[in-house]
Amino acid sequence: MNTQKSISTRAWAEMLLLAMIWGASFVSIRIALDEIGPMTSVAHRVGWAMLALWAAVLVMRLPIPRDPKVWIGFLGMGLLNNVIPFGLMAWGQLHIESGLTSILNAATAIFGVIAASIFFADERITPRKAVGVMLGFAGVATAIGLENLRAFDIRSLAQLAVIGGTISYALAGVWARKRLGAQPPQVAAAGMVTGATLIMLPLAWIVEGPISLDLQPRTYLAIGYYALIATALAYLLYYRVLAMAGSGNLMLVTLLIPPFAIVLGAVLLNEALRPAAYFGFALLALGLLVLDGRIWRLIKGSVK
Repeated sequence: MNTQKSISTRAWAEMLLLAMIWGASFVSIRIALDEIGPMTSVAHRVGWAMLALWAAVLVMRLPIPRDPKVWIGFLGMGLLNNVIPFGLMAWGQLHIESGLTSILNAATAIFGVIAASIFFADERITPRKAVGVMLGFAGVATAIGLENLRAFDIRSLAQLAVIGGTISYALAGVWARKRLGAQPPQVAAAGMVTGATLIMLPLAWIVEGPISLDLQPRTYLAIGYYALIATALAYLLYYRVLAMAGSGNLMLVTLLIPPFAIVLGAVLLNEALRPAAYFGFALLALGLLVLDGRIWRLIKGSVK
């Protein structure tokens, strides 16, 4: 039986808004990196988002957890869903285009399927998932260009760093299901970025020195955007769309992010991607659509 929710016009509109917000975040992060280091950029991102999200929790009068086990869960989630992927991707963006970073980031759903199948008995790899995963891997390999890995320069390492970030995102999904399922999503998001902030502030200080607030206006605008809009507000919007459209449909946001990032990267940063990157994204998108189930149902329906 197909239990996937249909998508309302309002849900589609908010999915497009979320994709636009996250697509623009890649460009804003790259702008900030012109003045601050990757670790410092992440510290700003999670620190300001933490303040905004706890303000939202207080306004909504949601209960704040007191169980130490819950806070350990927040700390682990902050590490897996913020510290590692944000740090790896920010460093990667120093050496590859924002649009390419967004394309590789779309592989999160592919690794999420694999991680779920390893850790949860009810998430086994079905034939449909296997096809989707294989197409996704083909897309990632094409976008990176396996011939480029033979030289293994700093650009190759940056692309692998971004892939490492997507694997961390996938493991974060497993961690959240095991440790944070009982928490309201707004509280879980606030706790997560709090855990990330506790890690990132000393880490950025040790690696890149004291965090300076004497920054250029464009850097502050970039930080304000990716911390308050693309992190704090986006998490709240994410959970709204999740409630309206369901987790299966929300996967489509992953497909909508790269076009925004590619266009904004070209217009604002004069970035240009290799044709292989676009072909790789097409394969990856096909893999995600197979995982989503729509194409699979059409194929099965056509052969009846």
